[in-house]
Amino acid sequence: MRLPLSENIRGAAFMSISMAAFVVNDTAMKLAGEHLNVFQAMFLRGILTTLMLAIFCHYKGILTVRLPKKDRRLIVLRLIGEVNAAAFYLTALFHMPLANATAILQSLPLAVTLGAAIFLGEPVGWRRYFAICAGFIGVLMIVRPGADGFNEYSVYAIISVLFVVLRDLATRRLSGTVPSTLVTFLTSFSVMSIGGIISIFDGWAPVTTESLGLLALASVFVMIGYQFSISTMRTGDLSFTSLFRYTILIWAILIGIIVFNEFPDLWTILGSAVIVVSGLYTVYRERLLARRQRKERALKAAE
Repeated sequence: MRLPLSENIRGAAFMSISMAAFVVNDTAMKLAGEHLNVFQAMFLRGILTTLMLAIFCHYKGILTVRLPKKDRRLIVLRLIGEVNAAAFYLTALFHMPLANATAILQSLPLAVTLGAAIFLGEPVGWRRYFAICAGFIGVLMIVRPGADGFNEYSVYAIISVLFVVLRDLATRRLSGTVPSTLVTFLTSFSVMSIGGIISIFDGWAPVTTESLGLLALASVFVMIGYQFSISTMRTGDLSFTSLFRYTILIWAILIGIIVFNEFPDLWTILGSAVIVVSGLYTVYRERLLARRQRKERALKAAE
């Protein structure tokens, strides 16, 4: 007799699958980067991804949804963040080990928490500020400014995180009536368009059957990653399922070793561990805060 899976276990599985899919996408893009430049790869991958999203949005009847003026401005901010994040992250990914680039990107939840405190006025206690500082120290352990292996591409990975923070903070301010899939379509279309325009001036490398196959693979897996990440948001307790986002580091290290023969050094492993522990602690504190707020609301309602 098969026991039914709990919502939390299903959500954790969805998150783990999503993270694995994003690593496969990054791997395919990194391999394609051996033949193509960044903006060319952004454009070619974006064609298939945008087409699939357009078909889905048309099926859902949301392509012609009219958006409020405030939401349109926020979507423009989100697009600016996404396009720049994609350009900087892919540039870093093409020139540094997969595990290193992935580990730096895992500082994102900490950076978003800090950005929400600074720009949105969300309350953050000293414990979470301490965890954020510890996480950024973990990033420095991976980047190691001044070390022999340091280069500007490590800085590009950090810049990509800052642009993703802009994207996520803008997303938080969107009204609940804006369809998520429409926002994803507009994002993909913008990345594709900007990549295509800049690639004209950046020069085109010959497009081989191998590179097209890799970009098609990346398109499919980035869509799988998006789909399962959306399913994660709707399944189980987010404060529990979000813990499994860090499984992406396991996939990145394994694939980096198998595909690229990239073995992370001790500093990368230690820095990744610091980032993960800081992120987990931040999630734990946010969970406690949410529980306290629910109790306060329940007490007020009972009065």
